[in-house]
Amino acid sequence: MSVGRIIETNDCVREGAEWLGNACPRMAYALDQVGPLPLRRKPDGFAQLLSAIVSQQVSVASANAIWKRLQDAKLTGPRKIIWATDDDLRAVGLSRQKIRYARALAEARIDYKALRDLPDADVVAILTEVPGIGVWTAEIYAMFSLGRADVIAPGDLALQEAARILYDLPKRPTDKELRQMAGAWSPWRSVAARVLWAYYRVAKEREGIR
Repeated sequence: MSVGRIIETNDCVREGAEWLGNACPRMAYALDQVGPLPLRRKPDGFAQLLSAIVSQQVSVASANAIWKRLQDAKLTGPRKIIWATDDDLRAVGLSRQKIRYARALAEARIDYKALRDLPDADVVAILTEVPGIGVWTAEIYAMFSLGRADVIAPGDLALQEAARILYDLPKRPTDKELRQMAGAWSPWRSVAARVLWAYYRVAKEREGIR
């Protein structure tokens, strides 16, 4: 089964944006409001998912500080996490729960190169077997670390709120409702997500964060 289109460059993002603008007047309107969309490609591999675990339920500033301490202590690889003591990991700022998640990720021995060739659903299924990695994290990884063009993370609250405002919905769509809406944006759902995230910032600046 094919993995589909991979977003490699800004030209890919522009192609997807043009397709979405032609397919949906509301998307065309949002694109006029937000300007050029970011590429947002990230590396793939263990460290990217460890960073996602670190970022859970803490501020961006706290997550960045903890990640820097992990990097300084050279604790961003799976073997280093396995060899480290709990005290080592607590010292850089990981909670007891995040230590458990980090070890589970290290011990999962995921073949990250193989993920590049697997269908989106299989990537999500493999990653969500690891404690501490939910569907949202797995979909974000597929979107930005693997560059998948047709993935959306409908559990994302900013995406839900942006869709509510852009499509003038009576309430914020649920995860399931947004996943259904996103069917109309295939094969460029990852670009649609970029549009909605960008539009969320524009709309909230306009009406004020509530």
